[in-house]
Amino acid sequence: MEKFTLAINGKTHEVEVPADMPLLWVIRDIIAMKGTKFGCGQALCGACTVLLNDEAVRSCSLPVSEVGDGKIITIEGLSETGDHPLQKAWVKHVVPQCGYCQPGQLMSAAALLIKNQKPTDAEIASAMEGNLCRCGTYNRIKDAIHTASQSLDPNLPSL
Repeated sequence: MEKFTLAINGKTHEVEVPADMPLLWVIRDIIAMKGTKFGCGQALCGACTVLLNDEAVRSCSLPVSEVGDGKIITIEGLSETGDHPLQKAWVKHVVPQCGYCQPGQLMSAAALLIKNQKPTDAEIASAMEGNLCRCGTYNRIKDAIHTASQSLDPNLPSL
């Protein structure tokens, strides 16, 4: 067991866990933030996506020891009140069906909009590649990202 200090959603969390424990399980089981989902456990489906220094990462395959002093944002940190432009756009376009993949989808979309506030369809497709939706709401996701991009404050470089 090793001690780690993690910056998650603007708060500091001290944990004592094995160095090879995936960040997903630290977030869900140790810190008890249940929004980030377990999907495949092999970084193939995107359900476990969180932001690490504004980059989308698969938390199921990222050992906690590799986080270092990085800034982590989970779905809970996107907005405390559910009013982030992406969340509003998700509702407007009725994106969620079963909803299981949505935290990972939203976090990948957030990483995209941090880097590119006016993405093209091709850029959205590329950024969202690897986030699987069994309900097939990909067109709604694309439309929601476009809608959210129109609501972003251009003076805000990140979340």
